[in-house]
Amino acid sequence: MNTFYYQVMSIDGDYANLKRTDEEGEDLKLVARALLPPEIREGTMLKYEWMQYEIIDA
Repeated sequence: MNTFYYQVMSIDGDYANLKRTDEEGEDLKLVARALLPPEIREGTMLKYEWMQYEIIDA
């Protein structure tokens, strides 16, 4: 399974905009907050692996 790294760029209601940090690109990924750890804030770093998001220290 692949591993991807993201940063929470903004939170808008029930959704968060994530930016991939392990590759170049300007695209944001819109993800339902129900799929993310409840402790996220803008700037939180996440790892996505095995269909789960996990907060990481960067």
